[in-house]
Amino acid sequence: MDGRGRLLRSLRPAGFGFAPAALAYAGALPVPQAVTARPQIGPPGRLPRRGLRHKILDRLAGPGMGAYFSLALLMAVGGYGAVKGGHYAAYVATHGQPADIAAKALGFSIKAVTIAGERELKEQDLLAIAGISPRNSLLFLDAAKIRERLQRLPLVKEAAVTKLYPDRLLIEIEERQPFALWQCDGNVQIVADDGVPIAAMRDQRFIHLPLVVGAGANEKLSQYIALLETAGDLRERIVAGVLVAQRRWTLKTANGIEILLPETEPEAALAMLVSLQRTSQILDKDLISLDLRQPGRLVARLTEEAAAERAGTLPGKSKAKGGHI
Repeated sequence: MDGRGRLLRSLRPAGFGFAPAALAYAGALPVPQAVTARPQIGPPGRLPRRGLRHKILDRLAGPGMGAYFSLALLMAVGGYGAVKGGHYAAYVATHGQPADIAAKALGFSIKAVTIAGERELKEQDLLAIAGISPRNSLLFLDAAKIRERLQRLPLVKEAAVTKLYPDRLLIEIEERQPFALWQCDGNVQIVADDGVPIAAMRDQRFIHLPLVVGAGANEKLSQYIALLETAGDLRERIVAGVLVAQRRWTLKTANGIEILLPETEPEAALAMLVSLQRTSQILDKDLISLDLRQPGRLVARLTEEAAAERAGTLPGKSKAKGGHI
C-alpha cells in the first residue's frame, strides 16, 4: 500500500504452472520461507554407513569386551592344544562325539539292542561288526551304514536295522544256510544255496552236503542239484560233481566211476544211464569211466583187472592195461 492507501500488485498474469503472487502491503516485512527437509538417502530406518560403522566400533570398545575376547582366545588355544595333544581324541574314544553326548543327555542313549534271526552268528560279534557301543546315541546312529556293515558278512543274507525311539534298537538278521561244499585249489568251503562261500569246511557235521569241484562250480550249483534230482535212484551213488572247463559236468560215484556228461542236455544222458542201471546194473561192473558225451552212445572204460580178464577170454587178444567196450 502506498501513501494513498492503494495496494501494490503486479499487472502481469501469473506464469504457466505458478499461482498468482500473494498480496503484500507496502512497507511489510518479508515472510520467511519454510525450510524443506533433505530427503533421506537409503532405506528408511537404516543408519548411514558411517554412522553404523561407528556404532559397531563403539560397541566393540564398550566395557567388558576385552574380557570376552580374552576368554575366546583362551578357549581357542586350549582347544587347539587338546587336539594336537591327543586329549580330544581320547575323550571322544571314551565318551563319544559331542553331538552324541548331547543327545544322550537329552534321553536318546541306546539302552537296549534286540537281535533276531541269528543262528550261527553271536550277538557280541554282530554288535562289534556293526560298531554299536555305549558311546553311540540313538539320535545320530546311522542305521543304513550299520545294515551295510552287517551284510558284508558272508553268513548274512539280509539285514534290517530299526531305531525305536527314544532308546531301543532292533536288528533283524537272515542268515545264509549251509547248502553245499565247494572244493577249489585244494580248499573246501561251505557255500549257501546261491553259491556264496560262508566259511571254511572244518566241521564234520557238514560232510553230508553235496560236493562240487572246480573253478566256478559254486556259481553253477543249481545245475548240479538239477542233475542229482534227475539221477533218481543213482543219487545215493553220486558223491561229487566236477565242473570241467566251466562248461560241462563229470559225476563221480562212491565206487570210483567217472560219468562224463555232455555240455548240452546232460539230463537226457543221465536219464539214459538210469535206465541202463535198472536193466543191466552197469555201475556195479569194474569200470573206470562211462562217457556219455556223444548222443545215444555210451563208451565204458574198464579197470585194468577187468580189461585183462576180458582180454584173456577173447581169442587172439593179448592182455592190455585198461580197455574199452
